[in-house]
Amino acid sequence: MAALSRALVWFKRDLRVHDHAPLAAAQSHQDALGLFIIEPDWLQSPEFDASHVDFALGCLRELRTDLALRGMPLLVCVGPAIEVLEKLHAEVGFTHVLSHEETGSGWSYMRDVQVAVWCRSQQVQWQEFMQTGVVRRLRSRSGWAKRWQSRMDAPLILPSARFNAAVSCDQPDLPTLASLGLSPHGKTLQAAGEKAAQQTLQSFLHLRGNNYRKAISSPLTAEAGCSRLSPHLAFGTLSMRTVHQATEAAIGSTSDRSLAYALRGFAGRLRWHCHFMQKLEDEPAIEFNNFARACDGLREDEFNPDHFAAWCAGRTGYPMVDACMRSLKATGWLNFRMRAMLVSFSSYHLWLHWREPGLFLARQFLDFEPGIHWSQMQMQSGTTGINTLRMYSPTKQAHDQDPEGLFIRRWVPELARVPLPYLAEPWKMDTSVQRMVGCLIGEDYPAPIVNEKIAG
Repeated sequence: MAALSRALVWFKRDLRVHDHAPLAAAQSHQDALGLFIIEPDWLQSPEFDASHVDFALGCLRELRTDLALRGMPLLVCVGPAIEVLEKLHAEVGFTHVLSHEETGSGWSYMRDVQVAVWCRSQQVQWQEFMQTGVVRRLRSRSGWAKRWQSRMDAPLILPSARFNAAVSCDQPDLPTLASLGLSPHGKTLQAAGEKAAQQTLQSFLHLRGNNYRKAISSPLTAEAGCSRLSPHLAFGTLSMRTVHQATEAAIGSTSDRSLAYALRGFAGRLRWHCHFMQKLEDEPAIEFNNFARACDGLREDEFNPDHFAAWCAGRTGYPMVDACMRSLKATGWLNFRMRAMLVSFSSYHLWLHWREPGLFLARQFLDFEPGIHWSQMQMQSGTTGINTLRMYSPTKQAHDQDPEGLFIRRWVPELARVPLPYLAEPWKMDTSVQRMVGCLIGEDYPAPIVNEKIAG
């Protein structure tokens, strides 16, 4: 009698059914079940926010239904990964763990090291599959772009109708924020799940994307003009390969030259997405240390907690900075240029080392992707040693990206009645004007916490 071959599909940041190599591999086993672990190390990590697990739970709710239709149960367990695996192994005796590779934060790397040791001790075979352009144990970047292209052009992995007779086991209800001991996050989030991801992708490629190159800079136009796929890529409700191939198909099928031009710009950024993740894969220390160690000590000893608190609260006295921060905290999303401005302002004007602002922003970004995040934090704060220093003027950005003041008035209501000529620099209003519009600088709205021209 042949030995039982039972697969455990360990979902991490790949909460989908389509183009999912571990799911496809599970169909060669006698039976299979799925697992997602809500780990205390995740919930307690300094970059975690309740909005992250809230979005994940929305994805899992849909994923559980989709898998059930195909004969696979999905367990969602709370606890340390090793403890969950040990308990489940004792109950169902899986012989294989199938998962995607993950380039994540330091805690997830250490978790994977421990899981690998545990699997070997239990004679469980753990097989990891690639899902992005990130290459494990890469020795040289030479040829990386061609390898990325080859991966992205490979055929999509489509799910079969059903899995082999799945293990029969209890599936407790999904946890809630309250049961996890988390308070409501208060953010208005994008819709979660693979269906919402597909709808977002199609609406961008065929409706919203024709002004992409021009729309991405202003927070007003970027809200609809950007793809808005970043949370879905971060949680894996879409694979990068799916987005790449759908984009190329849209470019190839349209007769609209402006749309094709816009989508070509978007297509180029998909490779950059993986390019920055590769940096963290190759040098995981950049999550914690300066890329260029010559920058050590540049800002660390001069960190001003009052400036940091004002920046976090959106009360720096610079309307564009404050509007962007408040918008981000309310929605979990902000366009790239305004993210760069926030980091530039914290690094150059406020002279804050990037690590604490980076953790704060990680908690705000629903689309927090460690490889992209920490590379960009260092790039925008000037600690890579290779990139051009970029210092954004918050006043110039206000004039350029919000010329009518619509974004500032929406997110900084204290300034709602300030005349447009003063809106980017309200401290320049005479006291009589301040009284007339009901916005006293220093009382109703803070005076600038630093002098932009001197500090920057």
